[in-house]
Amino acid sequence: MDIIDKATKQWTIEVRRQLHRHPDPTGEEEGTQALLFQFLEELGIPARPIAGNGIIADIEGGLPGRTVALRADLDALLIDEVPTDRNTDYISENPGVMHGCGHDGHMAMVLGVAKVLAAKGDQLPGRLRLIFQPHEEKHPGGATTVIDEGGLEGVDAIFGYHIMGYLPSGLIAFRPGPQMAHIRTFEITFTGKSGHHMDPERCIDPIVMASRFVDTIERDVSNELDPTHPFVFGFGSIHGGTQFNQTPDKVVLDGTFRTFDTDDADTMSQVMERNLDSMVMAFTKDPEEDVPSIEFSLVKGYPVVENDPDLATRAAALLRNEGYEIDPVTPLNFGAEDFAYYLKEVPGLFMFLGTNNPGKGITAVNHSSRFDIDEDILEIGVRAMATLALDSLAQEDSV
Repeated sequence: MDIIDKATKQWTIEVRRQLHRHPDPTGEEEGTQALLFQFLEELGIPARPIAGNGIIADIEGGLPGRTVALRADLDALLIDEVPTDRNTDYISENPGVMHGCGHDGHMAMVLGVAKVLAAKGDQLPGRLRLIFQPHEEKHPGGATTVIDEGGLEGVDAIFGYHIMGYLPSGLIAFRPGPQMAHIRTFEITFTGKSGHHMDPERCIDPIVMASRFVDTIERDVSNELDPTHPFVFGFGSIHGGTQFNQTPDKVVLDGTFRTFDTDDADTMSQVMERNLDSMVMAFTKDPEEDVPSIEFSLVKGYPVVENDPDLATRAAALLRNEGYEIDPVTPLNFGAEDFAYYLKEVPGLFMFLGTNNPGKGITAVNHSSRFDIDEDILEIGVRAMATLALDSLAQEDSV
């Protein structure tokens, strides 16, 4: 399908570069919002703010059809971008902040689709809704605010991309049903009894307690879950102690666990509590003392990203027929995304778009200080998303 011409391809690349030069961190996307308003004004597309620093815009078609939404996220990461041979013309001008996860590309592709489909004028069926969402990188995310403020009202289907540094450049990958994980973050404070290492019998060592938890929790969880259900634990930081020969009073451990089944996540939470309760019993020396003790806090993060099976099947056939390189049953991904909230409200499809191209020296993974994208994928992304949007807009029944 001849959707995008050479001029539009170059425009999309330049849009991405402008956004990359001026990244904003989560919760501070005002500058990015202003740039997006400029681009939309250039395209003649009316827009309004949503969810604080976000934008929502509708392109009204002249033919009967459904309402289809395209979503892009705005926020960048708190990372110093490393200069490379490639990024000289568009390296971040905001010290300590960079688009190290591909959100600049997501925005550019949605704008590219908007440019292409807005040009169809009265020949466009239905209504195309553009959602530029802030605050994706940090829980609770911006998707729920977009929904609460009416961003999905009347929407029949929603599509979104995530550029992935580990996938081959140009590959479009997705799967029906669960694709990305549900995440829960935890913080555990182990309180023991401090003292000198020469008197271990008078101490209760919270470092040993924390270490035993790290060593045993995955085994305990495995014993409770269906062995075919994948999960991961990740320990992000551990802090405690100030002196090489002293047992400290406290150790704080934090991290996440991830799964593709909410019931499994509930079971994992319960197993953690039992493990920690047994730890207190095992390390207690004097029942009359109030040590050891453990404080356990848990925060439920983004739900499972769960693609609509019918929509995913239809998209796979359509894109394959159009000659795109696709993986329609991509492996489960333990990352988390607040696009999941949209998918709980309306049928949708979240797709990965590969950017790894060793021949161009583009091999860094997402969140790396050297992350970059193969800009040729922007054309692929615009073409594919416009193809899916047009197909979905023209459908008479839900897919």
